[in-house]
Amino acid sequence: MRSGNPALGKDTFLDVGSGRVVDGETMTLNGTVNKTGLLLLILVLSAAYTWSKFTGPESLPLITPMLLVGGIGGFIFALITIFKKTWAPYTAPIYALLEGFLLGGLSAMMELRFPGIVMQAVVLTFGTLAALLMAYRSGLIRATENFKLGVVAATGGIALLYLVDIGMGFFGHSMGFIHNNSWISIAFSGFVVVIAALNLVLDFDFIEQGVAANAPKYMEWYGAFGLIVTLVWLYMEILRLLSKLNSRN
Repeated sequence: MRSGNPALGKDTFLDVGSGRVVDGETMTLNGTVNKTGLLLLILVLSAAYTWSKFTGPESLPLITPMLLVGGIGGFIFALITIFKKTWAPYTAPIYALLEGFLLGGLSAMMELRFPGIVMQAVVLTFGTLAALLMAYRSGLIRATENFKLGVVAATGGIALLYLVDIGMGFFGHSMGFIHNNSWISIAFSGFVVVIAALNLVLDFDFIEQGVAANAPKYMEWYGAFGLIVTLVWLYMEILRLLSKLNSRN
């Protein structure tokens, strides 16, 4: 199994079949769906809290610590969850809470600059999730090995570009096509949105195979965490794309 999502790598289910899983304690699809919904609820509530604290540029000193705690803390707890999968029932909710702080602040600032952009991004994110889920369940999109390889390669390339851009930022430089509002930059953001969306298909397939393999019960939390990671990425990339398009008006 392969996924472009770092939380759902090819070795995630290697511990399945160890003989320690007993009846009634294996991963189920309904359990994963329920836990995904719970993590989304936590994320939305924490995002709403940060949003409520932002009233304009004058409130930046108040929400900046929330952004830093959300961004850095979310990254740390994501790494902890990835390397300690058995901790997912505890670390995944904390990750969702912290990411909510980050997304709430960023979304509020974007909304102040481009009114209506956040609702558009939310609708597009969940619309994409629903459309791809239906396409996957109907067999219209199949997660073949070639499909997985292509999405993983593209995801890795994007991650490498972002890392290089971050590194250049320390020296006062950046890759203009990532940040400006040129048509090349817009096309790049559109490509990233497509790749982020296709990672959802890989995540659906990965979780389905985990259920079929009778993965341990805690993997429901881990599978839900992986989906949230992809959804957060997709939302942020859609928000970035919409901001570039709006800035040209």
